[in-house]
Amino acid sequence: MSTPTAEAEHDAGLLQLMWLASPALPVGGFSYSEGLEAAVEAELVHDAASAGEWLSQQLRLTLARADLAVLAPALRAWRGGDLERLQALDTWVRRTRESAELRQQSEQMGRSLIEWLKSLGAAPALPPGPLTYPVAFAVAAASQPVGERPLLLAFAFGWAENMVQAAIKSVPLGQAAGQRILARLAREIPQAVDTALALGDGDRQAFSPMLAILSARHEHQYSRLFRS
Repeated sequence: MSTPTAEAEHDAGLLQLMWLASPALPVGGFSYSEGLEAAVEAELVHDAASAGEWLSQQLRLTLARADLAVLAPALRAWRGGDLERLQALDTWVRRTRESAELRQQSEQMGRSLIEWLKSLGAAPALPPGPLTYPVAFAVAAASQPVGERPLLLAFAFGWAENMVQAAIKSVPLGQAAGQRILARLAREIPQAVDTALALGDGDRQAFSPMLAILSARHEHQYSRLFRS
């Protein structure tokens, strides 16, 4: 029998990451706006330029310093069999969700991702209790021959696709404007990944008060397209 080549293993890992990051994956990412819909309601976001700037700042100031920064250590912890470390990272993510809907999103998407793995017969033996989405994402990718940087790039681009679609629906924007915003985010993602990979445990943070306030307001917003 022939054995897989290194190139074939690399391709398999790359395809797995593309699959995991796809907005088509049935984990519910498309149904959340992460405060963007409330920002539209408050007229902080009102056109393509303001939507692009909002998402760019969210990428750099929130995602890069928190969720992206958890992925690499979670991947190392799971591959190394360090469940205590994995659960500590998961606890950190859960504690840093500053509104009920942000916490619900991370827990629901993590649970749905693990359920999806189970439906494929691919779920690993997991520690008891649910995992938040960034930690579940790292666990889901760990069985593939993928490195830390590609893992973060895939996660960030999947986030960007979901958020651009949220902007298209809620601002609203045309598809061309949405693609221009996505192109901007794609250019900025590598630097955000570099920032995340350089952060140690004491450097991660989830301090974005305006985003937290808008997310909390969204929970009680009169008319909503997205979940809260």
